[in-house]
Amino acid sequence: MRSRPLGLLLLAAVLILSAAFPGLAAEKYPNKPITYLITFDPGGQSDIEARRQQPLLEKYLGVPIIITYKTGGGGSVGWSELANSPADGYTIAGNNIPHIILQPIERTNAGYRTEDLEPVAMFQSTPIGLAVLKSSPLTTLEEFIAYAKRNPGAITIAGSGTYSGHHLAYLQLEKLTGAKFTYIPFTGAAPQVTAFLGGHTMAILANSNDLVQHQDRIRVLAFGGLERFPALPDVPTFRELGYDLTASIDRGVCVPRGTDPARIKVLEEAFLAIANDPAIRQQMIDQGFIPLAMGAAEFKQYIAEKTAEYTELLQNLTTR
Repeated sequence: MRSRPLGLLLLAAVLILSAAFPGLAAEKYPNKPITYLITFDPGGQSDIEARRQQPLLEKYLGVPIIITYKTGGGGSVGWSELANSPADGYTIAGNNIPHIILQPIERTNAGYRTEDLEPVAMFQSTPIGLAVLKSSPLTTLEEFIAYAKRNPGAITIAGSGTYSGHHLAYLQLEKLTGAKFTYIPFTGAAPQVTAFLGGHTMAILANSNDLVQHQDRIRVLAFGGLERFPALPDVPTFRELGYDLTASIDRGVCVPRGTDPARIKVLEEAFLAIANDPAIRQQMIDQGFIPLAMGAAEFKQYIAEKTAEYTELLQNLTTR
């Protein structure tokens, strides 16, 4: 009997093993639609960026990207859902710093832990500014603070969520100034800004791109950056005015803990390709965002550093 070529015998063995043990056959990733969870309302910064990324992600990954909204709890509803999703790389979510750090520290019912959200990439930051309408009689931060001290709790400040970047800035502002304000949380930046522009709150702690977009209708009193914000160079920082308050929201994307590192790498490369695109970066700058491009390992280290920083900061904020 003629012996069969060794190559054919090996091929037959591989096919038999693959059929008996499907896990041995390497699965192409991704090979089906990916759900991209946005944890805040449509029209906010997370939504704007996801919509910008969507067509490019589909180009790089070769599968549909389905944007889905899971709002509530300052983002915690969506992050809780992500934490409890299969760790297969087919459910991802936008994540926000400091929200994903503050909420598990301050809430026993947050529904997730910071470490349940595995970082993929960080792509954007927005410094937070304090603003009033142009029709307001309060024209400077000092006038704002003086009015609040004369009228404790009378100044209402709109923010997005609780134990979020806006809420933290509010707590710091009260602590540093000794004034008493009233914080009004909204489910996202879009309804927050709409309410403020409609005169439903006296002031707002808002993201830089919203302040740039509506600069003809508002007066920004101070920014939370280390340096003046380039798009609004006439606005002083809180630090310039004597208050050691820095505040911003950093945005990225995450997957459930336990996701295969090889799949995280595929996602990381796609998001970083978009984040490093000169045209995308210029769009962000023009709209009032600060573009970033931070990979998974660096992003994870950043979260660890910020966790230590915010834990200490919360311990020092006795005015809650």
